[in-house]
Amino acid sequence: MSLTTASAELANAMKAVRVVWEDTLDVWKDPVARDFSSQRWDPLVAQVEATLGAIDRLAPILDRALRDCS
Repeated sequence: MSLTTASAELANAMKAVRVVWEDTLDVWKDPVARDFSSQRWDPLVAQVEATLGAIDRLAPILDRALRDCS
């Protein structure tokens, strides 16, 4: 699997999970929900976004290295 494919799959999965999370927030509105959001959801979103950014920066470098080594 290429990094581009992995990045697309991760981005698509995150979009799907975000839709479910937003639906969940429509009915889950208590202190536990706010705690989960700040302690779990928000850090997860930040990590996924950072990972996607890193993949975007790394993919062309690896592609170039593969071409140079072929």
